[in-house]
Amino acid sequence: MLQILNSMSGRKEVFKPLVAGTVRMYACGITVYDYCHLGHARMLIVFDMVRKYLRSQGYQVTFVRNITDIDDKIIARAAENKQPIAEFTAHFIRAMWDDYAALGVERADLEPRATEYIPAIVSIITRLVRRGYAYPAPNGDVYFAVDKFKDYGKFSGRKLEDLRAGARVEINEAKHDPLDFVLWKGSKEGEPAWDSPWGPGRPGWHIECSAMSTQILGPHFDIHGGGMDLVFPHHENEIAQSCCATDEPFVNYWMHNGFVRVDNEKMSKSLGNFFTIREVLGWVRDAEVIRYLLLSSHYRAPINYSVESLDQADAALERLYLALRGVELPTTVTASSASDKFEAAMNDDFNTALALSELQQLAREINIAKTAKNMTLASQLAGEMVYLAKVIGVVQQVPDVFLRKAAPKRGPEAYSTKAARSASHSEGKVLSDAEIDQLIAQRIAARKSKDWKESDRIRDELSAQGILLEDAAQGTSWRRR
Repeated sequence: MLQILNSMSGRKEVFKPLVAGTVRMYACGITVYDYCHLGHARMLIVFDMVRKYLRSQGYQVTFVRNITDIDDKIIARAAENKQPIAEFTAHFIRAMWDDYAALGVERADLEPRATEYIPAIVSIITRLVRRGYAYPAPNGDVYFAVDKFKDYGKFSGRKLEDLRAGARVEINEAKHDPLDFVLWKGSKEGEPAWDSPWGPGRPGWHIECSAMSTQILGPHFDIHGGGMDLVFPHHENEIAQSCCATDEPFVNYWMHNGFVRVDNEKMSKSLGNFFTIREVLGWVRDAEVIRYLLLSSHYRAPINYSVESLDQADAALERLYLALRGVELPTTVTASSASDKFEAAMNDDFNTALALSELQQLAREINIAKTAKNMTLASQLAGEMVYLAKVIGVVQQVPDVFLRKAAPKRGPEAYSTKAARSASHSEGKVLSDAEIDQLIAQRIAARKSKDWKESDRIRDELSAQGILLEDAAQGTSWRRR
């Protein structure tokens, strides 16, 4: 039985959907004012993996991931670029979808945009005001009254008195309490605005997700997730305003993925160790390496990015593809104890680290069967491995397609400031597939004429370029190191 560590209770709980056989799931998406970074990549891959696994278990999943296309940063960046906001956000939405595709992340079933849900947002704020949980201020803003919700702070383990004591001192006479948060922002000159009962303005960030999730999935649904950084205040505020507006529990299971760190430090633009997805895609031979790396630790644990960790993920993925090389996949999949172990790992709060280790064990068993020339067993195990790997979105390419991809040369920009940005890095020429095949043909000709010196010279030349040759009865195959 699947168990999920529920951020609300802090305990693993057996997963029981509200409606048998169906799952309604929401994840907080991207605020589209810049290119997606590695932290976004982890969130995207984690919840893509969750959806894939739930579907593999027979659930009918409705997955919603929103797009925040209006907020302070978007307005400021669009103004800097001298672009209309819709044009500005459209560019980054397209870039975001490109990143999804590269990482093997499926688009959500529904991708609502905040600007498309203004009537729903106004409706939920109106309900909160009418019920006494929110109040309009003289400045045109509408605030949620935190002290009206008795469970405020329970989700994140915070007490109101501690929050007030730690609050930054700022003068805002419009608020009844320093902790009250904005639901509706009164319009300012030059900013986009929509009509509302409290005058022209735009929504606050927190209310957007409450309106979109409950409008699409209903006032009470199964799973809500996002990065660990959203626990407070975003998800705390979502719970407060949603419960007060609907008199429903809102969400049954809360899931939060851990942070991506860089050389064991927090990723930050100010530290110079901030990487976008498209930057890192330029430093790996295949985007699947990034996906493997980000699934190689449990989703709740922090994960460390470095050039070394990328190379380790590449090597681990290469071992799986090498095991599959030369093995014909069966038409039907036969499960062994490996499938039971894989499923047990995934049922234990989506433990992909352990699940991947089961794939590596299958690869070892395939290699043993190949060495023993038991290709029937190798085929059976390979079919099982590919089937299981598909559940989490890895090892879905033809082996030679992956193994023959060139590892790009990395310049200093690929390294964090603490590692090696001051070092020099090779920018040597990368041999094309055609050039490699031509050299191999020359080597085969040299071997036929018993010119072993020339044969060895060509092998050494290829090896120096990172090309490894494997001679077998059926011919010579190659892969990139």
